[in-house]
Amino acid sequence: MKKRARRQHIEKNSSSFFRKYILVATGAVIQGFAMGVFLFPNYIPSGGAGGFTVLLNYWFGIPLSLALWIMNASMLLFALHFLGGKSTIGTLFGITITSVSVSLFEVSMDSPFSSVSLDLLFGSIFLGTGIAILLRQGVSNGGVGVIALIIAKYKKINPGKSLFWINGAIFVLTGYVIVWEIIIQALVCQWVSTTIVRWLYNVRVPRKKVIIDLIWGRD
Repeated sequence: MKKRARRQHIEKNSSSFFRKYILVATGAVIQGFAMGVFLFPNYIPSGGAGGFTVLLNYWFGIPLSLALWIMNASMLLFALHFLGGKSTIGTLFGITITSVSVSLFEVSMDSPFSSVSLDLLFGSIFLGTGIAILLRQGVSNGGVGVIALIIAKYKKINPGKSLFWINGAIFVLTGYVIVWEIIIQALVCQWVSTTIVRWLYNVRVPRKKVIIDLIWGRD
């Protein structure tokens, strides 16, 4: 009986582990899709790390996917100290998948729209959805998302609210360096995406709905 119970426990943990990382990969790909197809081609920062990514690309010509990974990875020390090893590993996995996705979408897919406004809208919606999936798994989306998740853990403040104000300050710098119109676009992106994050982060999923639970599965 003990061996059977132990085996069931291991199987349950393995299932939970794979389920979590499938969700993390899904959220990361959606986030990369938003950046690579809708936002970065228009120099619209997706967030604080996105703002610095655009600046590194603008100043030094560093590929967007590599610059994004560098900015996100630099925040992992904070994640390791405040969030623990599991969250840090998940964050590293997520930002790597996001960076690879940005690189692939940049060269393989163009926006179906010829309007910056529509790119901004759809990019923000996809971005918020991807970030929400990551945060629901206790994994940061990287960059200042690490700080937002730390604040959510210790201060019980919704991470969507923290993301908006921290990123806003970075957007001012980005707009000052490149063009002021970016600030408006970036703030709209943050307002839409963080609204999506706040809503989806707090959604309660009925356990009896297996398919929906598989998709959102907040532990």
